[in-house]
Amino acid sequence: QVQLAESGGGLVQPGGSLRLSCATSGRSFNNGAMAWFRQTPGKEREFVARINWNGGSTYADSVKGRFTISRDNAKNTMYLQMNSLKPEDTAVYYCAANPGGAASESSLVYMYWGQGTQVTVSS
Repeated sequence: QVQLAESGGGLVQPGGSLRLSCATSGRSFNNGAMAWFRQTPGKEREFVARINWNGGSTYADSVKGRFTISRDNAKNTMYLQMNSLKPEDTAVYYCAANPGGAASESSLVYMYWGQGTQVTVSS
């Protein structure tokens, strides 16, 4: 059974940092594409960052320079380091993965999803 499990969310003050993790199991994604999305109530799921099998990555303009996506294939885990957090970063963050192909900014192409982890940025 394929599983993606996010962790690391929580409550943080504006300007603070959090590190999200996405642990995968059930199959290998080492040659595939992975991404982070986020969603707030009443809005569509929004692209945050993506990373290819070779480490190539892109970011949404809203997080560029503040967030860093990475992956450790030996640990079957993807990360999202979030710095200089703002209240507008508050959302449920989801990881997504495909076993092959290039990473995409579209949520429609991803086969596997985690359950999400809540990030709240508030003073």
